[in-house]
Amino acid sequence: MLQLRDLPTTEVLTKFADRYPDADITAVSSFLHLLRVATDLSTALDTCLSKHGLLQGRWWVLILLMREDSRTSKPSALADKAGVTRATMTGLIDGLEQSGLVVRVYTKDDRRSVLISLTDAGQAKLDVVMPDYYRRLRQCMQALNEEKRMQLQQILGLINSGIGAFIE
Repeated sequence: MLQLRDLPTTEVLTKFADRYPDADITAVSSFLHLLRVATDLSTALDTCLSKHGLLQGRWWVLILLMREDSRTSKPSALADKAGVTRATMTGLIDGLEQSGLVVRVYTKDDRRSVLISLTDAGQAKLDVVMPDYYRRLRQCMQALNEEKRMQLQQILGLINSGIGAFIE
């Protein structure tokens, strides 16, 4: 993915707005800044997880399984919750299974029916990763007090409700 490292100045945005009258300078600037921060956060999370031998996709699958009381889920449900295709989920599960972090459990009556289960090794991996993740996340967010965090969540919710404008 392309990462915009050089955010445009107000002068540059004004030049664009002169050419494209629909350009709202503060909206564009805020949007680009949000994209930049989101990209930087994703990159930082990748760096953190790589220290533990994980990638984001595999980590999210482990998290989704840990959220289940039975530590088990259908692959299709995992794909839906992760927002990926079933083929992508199959690849993530394959890698996690090769690492011994999950196991496929087949139904005795129907070998086509499979559940994915978090192994003890998978839980142990999360028990190492999660404290480091939470420590780093706390440090990342420490400049925001509780009130500002709630405001941020509200603002992000408002932005999220406008995403449809790109899809129409």
